[in-house]
Formats: sequence, C-alpha cells, structure tokens
Amino acid sequence: MTGARHDPARARPPVPAVGRPRAAAGADRARGLPLLTHDPVTTVIRPAAGGRTRTGRKPGSNRSARTTGQRVRRWLWLLLSVLVFGPLLAFAIGWIVFPVPTAAAATLTQTATFTYADGSPLAVVRPDNVNRTDVTLDKVPITVQNAVLAAEDRTFRSNPGFDIMGIGRAVVSQLTGGDGGGSTITQQYVKNVTGQDQATLWRKFREAVVAIKISKVETKDQILENYLNTIYFGRGAYGIQAASRAYFNTDVSRLTVSQAAMIAGVIQSPSGGDPANDLVQAKARWTYVLDGMTQAGWLTPADRARQVFPTDWLPAPPSAAGVPDDESFHIYAAAKAELAAAGISQDQIDTGGLTVTTTVDPAMQRGAVAAVRATMSSQSAGLRTALVSVDPRTGAIVAYDGGPQGLGTDYAQSLRQPGSAFKPFVLSAALQAGGGVGLGSIYDGSSPQTIAGQVVRNSDGVNCDRCSVQTAMTESINTIFYRIGVQTGVDRVAAAAHQAGIPAGLLPVADGGISLGDQEVHPVDMAAAYGTFAADGVRHDPYIVSKVVASDGRVLVDRTGSPAGTQAVPQPVARNVTESMLDVARTSRIALDGGRPVATKTGTVQLGSSNDNKDTWTVGYTPSLSTAVWVGTDNSDPVRTASGAPAYGRTLAGAIWQGFMNGALAGTPVEQFSPFVPVGTPPSTTAPTTDPTAAPTAPAAPPSTTNGPGAGGGYYDPNSGMNYYPDGTSSPAGGRPRGQGGG
Repeated sequence: MTGARHDPARARPPVPAVGRPRAAAGADRARGLPLLTHDPVTTVIRPAAGGRTRTGRKPGSNRSARTTGQRVRRWLWLLLSVLVFGPLLAFAIGWIVFPVPTAAAATLTQTATFTYADGSPLAVVRPDNVNRTDVTLDKVPITVQNAVLAAEDRTFRSNPGFDIMGIGRAVVSQLTGGDGGGSTITQQYVKNVTGQDQATLWRKFREAVVAIKISKVETKDQILENYLNTIYFGRGAYGIQAASRAYFNTDVSRLTVSQAAMIAGVIQSPSGGDPANDLVQAKARWTYVLDGMTQAGWLTPADRARQVFPTDWLPAPPSAAGVPDDESFHIYAAAKAELAAAGISQDQIDTGGLTVTTTVDPAMQRGAVAAVRATMSSQSAGLRTALVSVDPRTGAIVAYDGGPQGLGTDYAQSLRQPGSAFKPFVLSAALQAGGGVGLGSIYDGSSPQTIAGQVVRNSDGVNCDRCSVQTAMTESINTIFYRIGVQTGVDRVAAAAHQAGIPAGLLPVADGGISLGDQEVHPVDMAAAYGTFAADGVRHDPYIVSKVVASDGRVLVDRTGSPAGTQAVPQPVARNVTESMLDVARTSRIALDGGRPVATKTGTVQLGSSNDNKDTWTVGYTPSLSTAVWVGTDNSDPVRTASGAPAYGRTLAGAIWQGFMNGALAGTPVEQFSPFVPVGTPPSTTAPTTDPTAAPTAPAAPPSTTNGPGAGGGYYDPNSGMNYYPDGTSSPAGGRPRGQGGG
C-alpha cells in the first residue's frame, strides 16, 4: 500500500438526505446511499429509550415553556396598562371632581381659635385679621416677584403648574419616610387656599390635578398674585405686603433687592427663616435666593456682588389682631408654648385651622384678675404680681395671671426665691428620711443661732426656745427648719421638692440655704407642687391645653379625661405636711370664709442685709384648688406697702390669695382633708446621748429605741410626749442662705 494516494471521497461519510431537496434525494438513491425521508416542513424525531428525545428533553417541555412565556407576557401587558391608563383614569376623575379654589377660600380655612374651658373665645387668629393686606401684582416690584420665584419655583413661568421631577422626589421622600416637598408655586397656592397640608401622596396628586386646572383658567400673573397674597411669611403676616411691614415696616413697593431676598427666603420655614429666630439659616436662605436670581438672569453678577444682608429688619413681629392685650394674653402665649412642646409647630398653630381648648375657667380667671386689682390698685406701680391656680386632682391650670401684657413678661413663669414657702418640702424630706422626726418633735427655735457654721435668724424677731415642728411651720421658725434641713441632708430636701413637682433643673443645691428657700422657682410650679400634697402625694404635672382639634377633624391633643397621676410622695407623709400648715392662714389673718379648711404657707425673702424684702409669697390649697401668689419687683427692689412699710408674704400676696380663693370657692361645698396618722413615732424614754450636736444620718430602718430622732442627740420627753432637740453648735458644713424666710 506504500505510495497509495488518499482518496477524500472515499473517506467522507455519506450525507443523510434529511432536509435535502427531492432532486438531491434522487441522486442519493442512484448512488446507493441510505435515504431518510421526512416532511420538509415537520420533522418527527422519535423518542429514544427512557422517554426522552435525542436532545435530552422530555416530551411537551417546549409547549410548557411557551405557555409560561405567554402568561408572563400577558401579565406584563396588564401591568403596563395599569401603569399607563390607571393614572390617566385617576387624573380624569380628579379633573371632574376637584374644584378650582379661589384666593378668598384661604381666609376660611386658616383660622386658629383658642378658647376657655367652657368654649368661650380667648383668642381668634385669622389671616384677614392678623396682619394681611392684599396687593395687585403691578404693585409688587419685578425684583420682589423674581426673588420669590428664585426661592420657591424657578420654572414657574414655563411649567404646567406642577414639576414632574419635584413630584418624583416627593414620592421617593414619602416612601423613605421623608417630609415630602417638591411643590411648585401653583401647588403651594392650592395647598394654602384648600387648607390641605397632610404630608401624603394623595395630597400631592390632588395638588397636581388642581394646579393644572388652575393653569388652564388663570394666567401666570393671576396665580402669582394670589400666591403672594396668601402665602405665610411668619410673624402673623399673610402675604407679601404684610410681610414687608412685619420685617421692615415698609411698603412692598419700597423693598430693596436684598430685603426682598430675605423675605422670600422665609417662605420655606417661616419660623426657622426668621432672622430673629435663626440668623444663620436666614442668611443661608438669603444667599440661596440671590444666587438663584443670578443663575436665572434676573440679577446681574455685578448687582449680586453688591448685595449685603439687610440689618434693618425688625427684631419682633407687630401685635396681631384677635390676640388679647390684657392679662389673658399670657394664657394664649402659654398655650402656644405648650403646643410647641407637644410637637405642634408655630406654623401649624398660626395656619392650621386649629381649635385649641384651654383648661382655664373664665369665671376663675376673672376672679384672679379682680383679686389682683383689688389689692394692688392702691400700691406702688412698680410692684409686679403672678397668680396661678391648679386643680390638684388633674394638674389642669384653672386660673393664670402673669401680669399685664404690656409689661412684656409672664411673671407666672419667672424665677423667684420662695423663702419660707419652701419649708413644706423640707418637712417632707425629713419625714421620708425615717429618722423619727414628726410634727410633735421639739427643737430649739431661738434666734440667732449658728448652725453648720452659719448664723441663722428668725423673721420678725420671733423666738421659741422649745417649739414643735408643727408650731415651727405655723410661726415660720427659720432656725428650726435650717437645722432640720442640714440634718436631713440638702440633697434629700431638693429631691423632696422634685418629687412634689419642682423641676429638677431649678435646684442647684449648694448649702443649707435651700431649707429657707434661696433657690429660685416658678409660681406655676409652686402651685402644682403644693397640689401634690393636696392630692395625698399624687403628682399631676400642670397643663393649660386640654384639647386640640385640626380643621379636618383630627384630634391632635386630648387631655379631657382624668390624667393619671404618680404617687410621688408617700400618702402618710403628704397628709402630715398638710396637717402642719392648717393653722397658718388663721395666724396670718388670711383665713377663708366660713372657716373652710386650708393648708397654707407664706414666704418672704429678705433684700440683702437690709430691713426690706424683695420677694413675697402665699401658697395654699384645699383638696380641689391649689393657688400660688407672688408679689415682687422686676429688679429686686424693695417690696413695700402703700404706707411705706416692708411687705411680707402675709400682706399683699396673702390678701390677693385670700380674695381669689374666697371668690373661686364661694358656693361650693366645704371640703375636709383626709385624716392623717402621725409620722415619726416617738422612741422609748432614754437619757440624752453624750454628743447632742452630732450630725444626723437617716437610717432606712425605723429609729432605734435607744436614740432620739435621727442621730442628732435628741431625746423623748415623757412628760410632754414629744421629741426634744437641745441647742447644737455644729452640723454639716454649708453656705449662708441668700434670703431669710418668714411670713
């Protein structure tokens, strides 16, 4: 076979006739090649062994795949139809259903009403009453118009009433928990006149539909004019003209470019954008507006470079119509502050159509004002007053007089030293310390005494060699309460005040002077804290807003029930504190009509080392009414009566308190306090300890039967049935009290 040549034809395998034309198949037959016949259109491949085709697929799998694919395509078409035609259908329905609002509608939906507890009006705040003056667009300089457009909607002149990109951002913001946003000027105008301010996609959709409808029936100038007359700029100002007056006390036609940019920047956040509230944010928005005007070609780069942030803006807004200008103004202001603390913004308060019901009883409020005027009308014009009355069972403030509105200060919220009116908290701390101190415990009440290194004197030259704690409270013996305070511990005294309702941040304890009331407190907190004792130790935090309802019916705040209190002070202790004060009103000559039981304490703070006083108090309660009255001055000047004599807690403040309480309780049943069980059971008879001046401690367990109360060297006198403390010369160190208490 050597030298034989390779024959390619002989090596090539025969080609089956599958799929070959008929002529080629005939040639194959002539050549003797195997012939596979089939339908040129359909080829049938028999299944191989095992039930599979030669490709390895199971029979019918192609049909299953085709069926699944068809099903997916049908769903995709359905989804696409919903996405395309659903919005179109919704838009069509909205176009028919949603009306085109008018600018006049804004005055009907942006009213805020504050009422007394009985629903009678306290303050009514409406856009058309509160600093709003409409102007036509030709009165608004083009620079002012452009400043607003740069701040809120730079495509206003060309967009169809809504910004699809802005709506997209709003959708994403809603889905991710944001605050929304993305509204054009036309959409904002719709929101203003309809009062719909909920951060929802539905509101955005409605705004978009109505915005397009408005754009079809109103010109851009009409829309901008209506917008400029209804948008809120803060400071109670609705519309660009009112804003010009509120911020610069000028007509809108006289606004400079810089002033216009500042006002326009306020629109996004009327409270935060006010330079009086946040100068940094106001400047940032001012810069944003001017830069936007430059980018849009409304301001040349040279003019932009010359702009300086205005310095002639007014530091405070003008007085708003519809807001009381007498003593009840402070009720309105306190209610607004309480709403803000509850998370309701200033903008919502001013424009949300809220109905705010306060807890203040109008009859009691009139009585409070009358009591103050009856006492103070003949006194020095330089004296200031505050009266707050609280229902101890709920914490609701039923009367609130912070002084005349024109003085610019709410004295019910001012910090003042309470003097001896703080002594009930000292007693509460001592009774809770468990050292055996009780109302019958005897102390040396002589004056002066050196206690804890400090010289302490009683007010009015009072001396009491052997006084019970009960008598010390009635006579306001400073030396005894100063000693009890340092023996109990000033930290415990502060804690007892916190328990009752004095805010913790107000008492930076420095020394034993806290026992004589040298730490500053608010009158409203004193009324509430005494109310805790009136309620047998159950504390209810004071509040002045009982209910808030939005214009759409949503209830934002509801305290109309009986708020649950906290058993802050042990009931036996609270009842003992009440018992200790039952004779103060009688001895101070401010007892209530008909012998009505009342627990009271007066307080007087000495002015330096002079014979004058600077703060005077009377605080007292029945089971259903706790009232605090303060009389003082703005600058710690001497508090004197019309005769020129120094005033004490029992004089001017006491007279106001008595007049108010008698009027408020007239015609109501005489209430009795709960019976009390003495706290601080006397120990068994023992001789005095060898160290009668040792500083006491407060054991957690009941007092020992071989020691006097605490560990201060006291002893039990079997003849009087009382605990007795001899005079001591040393106790824990502390600073000198700033004010000497007294009645």
